Amino acid sequence: MKKERIKEAILIIVSFLIGGVLTFVVIGGDNFFGSSNTTTSTGTTCSAANCTKVVVDESGISESVEKVYDGVLMIRNYQNDEVASTGTGFVYKIEEGYAYVMTNQHVVDGADRVTLITSNDEEIEGEVLGGDSYVDIAIVRVKEYEGAIALTLGNSENSNLGDLVFTIGSPLGYEYRGSVATGHLAGKDRLVSVSTDNTSSSDWVMKVLQTDAAINPGNSGGPLMNANGEVIGVISMKLVQTEVEGMGFAIPIEYINSKIETLEKGEEIEWPLLGVSMLNVSDAKNSYRYNFNIPNDIDSGVVVAGIQEGTGAAKSDLAEGDIITALNGIEVSDSAYLRYELYKYSVGDTIEITYIRDGKEHTTKVTLSKSE
Repeated sequence: MKKERIKEAILIIVSFLIGGVLTFVVIGGDNFFGSSNTTTSTGTTCSAANCTKVVVDESGISESVEKVYDGVLMIRNYQNDEVASTGTGFVYKIEEGYAYVMTNQHVVDGADRVTLITSNDEEIEGEVLGGDSYVDIAIVRVKEYEGAIALTLGNSENSNLGDLVFTIGSPLGYEYRGSVATGHLAGKDRLVSVSTDNTSSSDWVMKVLQTDAAINPGNSGGPLMNANGEVIGVISMKLVQTEVEGMGFAIPIEYINSKIETLEKGEEIEWPLLGVSMLNVSDAKNSYRYNFNIPNDIDSGVVVAGIQEGTGAAKSDLAEGDIITALNGIEVSDSAYLRYELYKYSVGDTIEITYIRDGKEHTTKVTLSKSE
């Protein structure tokens, strides 16, 4: 009996020791041996077929930055042999000894020549193949440089609000080239009014992604990327108001994809033409220059200031002085929103225009023609 009690006591002691050791290892043993108890995860958004997920941990997204860094370049816009402006671009394709770089149209607009500065600080000549002010995208071709890599084009539709995003660019010019800014996807499908001719008047609406990553002058044309380094958008503008901070915008990459081939060929994007000169109702009511009969209860819409001969509008019931209020049943508050709705269609499409004449609402069909 005495021996059996001794054996039981020994078993209890051994069991206690084993349990204590296991508990120590599971709960805190890693710290004892010098390992940190760090939480890691892989990039959650991966839209390309050949995408490789990367590790995102307390050190940040250095792995993603490293794999795309050499594909981002600074762009210099030279006019009259002087640097007129700077921006950012990124390689999206390497083919037959050339690297194809995507940037904003406003970055290269008006340039006599364009140069690109690589991550190795090499300045190389670029050739602008084509661009469009409404998409705000231009394609520049350069000879393939040492270390050149092409970034993977992803899909913003697979991204979710709150996802980690980052960009690489040249904020404020040469001194800060290659700067990395991180943030989150703060909004999708934002409609932002912009000017396509660098004036203060907005004539176009863009559907964009919103991010709280730091976006400054010089970041324009740079890639907005998800945690895996896939391009989900192209940085285009910043909401510049003294009372607003942390609101940057990017053009969704899938909207650009359908336009790339046309711009590479140097061809113009074929936008449909309605065939009317447009004037915002608000401008017509607040100016003595115009003498249109606008009812007092109408505060938005587009006044037909003129009709172009040979267009679909000229063959419709529209007349000068009519107030367009909707396109295919979608209300248009001004000319920028009218263009936004109009450019969803193609040359040859027939659309229904809702308009007001003498205080009464009417509709007419217009077949869209080709812009001259």
